[in-house]
Amino acid sequence: MLKIGLIGYGAIGKDVLEYIKEHKVKGVIVSSILVRNKGKYEGSGAFHLMTDNEKTFFLNDYDVIIECAGHEAVYQYAVRALSSGSHFITVSVGAFSDTKLLEDVRHSAHTHNQKLILPSAAIGGLDRIAASTIHNIDEVKLVTRKPPEAWRGTIAEEKVNLDNVLEPSVIYEGTAKESAKLFPQSTNVSAALSLAGVGFEKTKIQVLVDPEVTSNTHQIVAKGYFGEVELTIKNTPSAENPKSGYIVAMSICKVLKDFTSPIVIGI
Repeated sequence: MLKIGLIGYGAIGKDVLEYIKEHKVKGVIVSSILVRNKGKYEGSGAFHLMTDNEKTFFLNDYDVIIECAGHEAVYQYAVRALSSGSHFITVSVGAFSDTKLLEDVRHSAHTHNQKLILPSAAIGGLDRIAASTIHNIDEVKLVTRKPPEAWRGTIAEEKVNLDNVLEPSVIYEGTAKESAKLFPQSTNVSAALSLAGVGFEKTKIQVLVDPEVTSNTHQIVAKGYFGEVELTIKNTPSAENPKSGYIVAMSICKVLKDFTSPIVIGI
């Protein structure tokens, strides 16, 4: 039985727990959930698993700790989780645009013989991009399009009027390093693509508010010694958090299945 600790209980955390409870992932049990304020979730079906005490949470002996609470949680808990003897799965990959954080986490994982695991989450094709780094890659580009509602509460509101935007509008064009900081909840995909491929400074990013789409859409274009790949992904936005999609929790569960399955596909 794979023993799991979960950090955060937003839309992604709830979906992960629900999939496990529905036995869509076998051989896995969530033994504790770390939240900021346990009282906020009183009456929740998962209340008995929750703690807002970090010391209590880390007293458990987990096989894997899953982060789905945002960039701040990666800074707070990644090194601690790895040094406690747990693998660490994170969806807030944009935090690793901070080179020092990435090196600190890499060092902790190596020292304690654990793994930092970055699931595909809202993106696809990372297996091919990562494989292509064995030889030269000439170009990696990501174009992200999301409907106006997905951009509420972000700096997109400073660029366009989300209430009456009538056509696709570019709100950012540049490198993945900067975009990961500007849109931490919405462009973690650019960080994952960067780490799989040519790095934050060389990965080109274009971000659009697009009233013509209903799905969170990501288009990857890569060229190199391996050939060329062009991949378009359309994710159904989460009803609770339209900045993310249901596929993120599914991707985490796929990683958990890989831990317990005798056959592993697509890595």
